[in-house]
Amino acid sequence: MKKISNYFLAASVFVMANVPAFAAEETAVCKLINDLKPIINTLRTLAFVGAAFVLMDWAWGFIQKGEVGKDDLKNKGVGMLVGFFLLFGVGILLHFVGSKGGASFFECNVDWL
Repeated sequence: MKKISNYFLAASVFVMANVPAFAAEETAVCKLINDLKPIINTLRTLAFVGAAFVLMDWAWGFIQKGEVGKDDLKNKGVGMLVGFFLLFGVGILLHFVGSKGGASFFECNVDWL
């Protein structure tokens, strides 16, 4: 967990260090979102599909056993649900960034969408 938090911290520092460069030119974020739109859409789709596979794997494991115990739900179920909600949240975030609502949030001209 500490390794993941270090990666997240490094990514956050990188983003915060580059925010002033985007703020200097209002259209830089808009151009970045527009140029990365196919990648954002692909990642969004993969996040939603990944969330579905996480739930499917979880359910199939319980169907295959034929029984569900409290220990199974504690050990495996919580992690799977957290993974599902993380992937689903990433999908929702990417959907917002690539939409007209996300463009208007970044004060972009929404005509290019």
